[in-house]
Amino acid sequence: MDVSSVTRSAESPDLGIPVAPVEHASQTRDVIQAVKSLNQTEMLGQENELVFQMDRQAGRMVIQIINRNTKEVVSQIPPEYVLQLSEDMNQSKTFREA
Repeated sequence: MDVSSVTRSAESPDLGIPVAPVEHASQTRDVIQAVKSLNQTEMLGQENELVFQMDRQAGRMVIQIINRNTKEVVSQIPPEYVLQLSEDMNQSKTFREA
């Protein structure tokens, strides 16, 4: 039996998507579970929920409290102006290097 052909076909194709280490995936699951538990307690109010998401432009995590009904951002860490300042600084640095 040719095991090498089975092994090669079982490998996932390289799609350019970074694969998180097992430890990182475990930590991510822990954070997701903690956020779900916090949202179920309604500690932030009945209308609000905690959301973690990656800001692709800034390349950093953003934590938001969002109103479930209106989808309005009630609070955000880091604030939007800090993300904008970071983006402006990166563009300025790129401009000076060119």
